[in-house]
Amino acid sequence: MGCPYSKTTSYWLVGEARISHIGLGMVMRWPFYHRLGAGMMRVKISENLDDLSGLIEEIKGVSNEVGAIIVFVGVVRGLSSEGERVLRLEYEAYEEQAAKKLENIIAELKGKYGIIDAIVEHRVGVANVGENTVYALVASKHREEGFKSIIELIERLKHEVPIWKKEVTERGSRWIEST
Repeated sequence: MGCPYSKTTSYWLVGEARISHIGLGMVMRWPFYHRLGAGMMRVKISENLDDLSGLIEEIKGVSNEVGAIIVFVGVVRGLSSEGERVLRLEYEAYEEQAAKKLENIIAELKGKYGIIDAIVEHRVGVANVGENTVYALVASKHREEGFKSIIELIERLKHEVPIWKKEVTERGSRWIEST
């Protein structure tokens, strides 16, 4: 599986904080943020992740009903599932649709589990071994609904959100299917 939006294709994506035109071999990126109202979910697709401790403080301050904050951090492993040495991962995304899909997933989880708030940040571009690639934070009244929602959020992010991962190893590279 490959990314349908290669860096040699010319296309435009327009979002609240991002306008990107890719052509003539040049790539210009700005962070792509989506936020739905004060105290509501926040999704960010960008080459850089924000400071995790700042995100924890942000989500903690959303409501005085927050009793648990569950945090997931995705990290680039040094070995592939086949046991090959990984050099890096390369992420590409249809950023506008990825942000919208994540917002919809979070809204569904709010209805299903009654979570208070959620923040998701996912990197695009090159990520080396040991680097963080995704942050998912869920604020809930109690730990049980927080744990259930973070597990479902990460599984759905892997399977439903248009973000593609290429694994580069010593033997070459390949697009990774979500499992």
